[in-house]
Amino acid sequence: MSGVYRIFGSEMSPYSVKVRSYFRFKGIAHEWIARRAENDDDYRRYARLPIVPTVATPQDEGMQDSTPIMDAVDALFPEPSIHPSEPRLNFLSALLEEFGDEWGNKLMFHHRWYAEVDQLACAQTLARLSLPHGTTAEVAERAAMIRQRMTGRGHFVGSSEATAPLITGYYFELLDLLEAHLANRKYLFGARPAFGDFGLASQLYECSVDPTCGAGIRARGPAVLDWCHRMLEPRIDGDFESFDSLAPSLMPVLSYVGRYFAPWTLANAKALAAGAESYAVDLPGGVYVQGPQKYHARSLAALKARYAAFAGDAELNAVLNQTGCVQLFV
Repeated sequence: MSGVYRIFGSEMSPYSVKVRSYFRFKGIAHEWIARRAENDDDYRRYARLPIVPTVATPQDEGMQDSTPIMDAVDALFPEPSIHPSEPRLNFLSALLEEFGDEWGNKLMFHHRWYAEVDQLACAQTLARLSLPHGTTAEVAERAAMIRQRMTGRGHFVGSSEATAPLITGYYFELLDLLEAHLANRKYLFGARPAFGDFGLASQLYECSVDPTCGAGIRARGPAVLDWCHRMLEPRIDGDFESFDSLAPSLMPVLSYVGRYFAPWTLANAKALAAGAESYAVDLPGGVYVQGPQKYHARSLAALKARYAAFAGDAELNAVLNQTGCVQLFV
């Protein structure tokens, strides 16, 4: 399959769905390979870490981590562009991509593995995906194993009895803001997808297929749900909008990023630097406590490196100051 990329992924992995959506939008020849035991040997040739997505390039090299995958492929296939030409919007799109990957994943993962109804449903789906032709008994056994493994991982996103009501509040607040923003547009920055769409929509799409979050998004975010589905096969239906056109509903979304994501990820980086076992950050609604995560600090550093190219843009800095996002870069 010369010239064809191969994506090892899972329908239940937001990062896999994100990368597949990107390849579809770009029109890049690719093959989707559902990650299962029967392709384990092939997968391991390309995977440094046991994660999805893992992409095998036409040059027979492996790539992992959704954002670096998109960055690397975008250098080879710059068109159609996912980056608005206006510097201010270009960077804000990157900010929302990082926000989706890190904060959006917290919202999805907590709800997927917290309540019993979600645990049972998601474990069943993952078990059937891994055993598409398995018997009922085989799938049930696999589902029990998956449920036991995954429900023990909530600490990675700070999921606990204490934080559960906070996370649900974060989720509904974000849904309401995005519903207002997407009520009259197809994508975050207008009539075509941007970098930020891929990072955030994939997490909320996974929310939509689970019982608890799915009910919430259908009840309070029908335009958000449409956007999530649209991002499975994104296309160009027009141009990026101007900042002035986007601002009335985009600024509240960015202010949410400044209220929640910015102080949380900064506290995580500080805790890691101090070698702390856990950290507490005072967010709207109450104090949020979790253990520090190394990857969050690395992705924050990457976002700061992106900002360096835009640091002199007065219009961007005015937006960052107004929304509280500037604290990420000072």
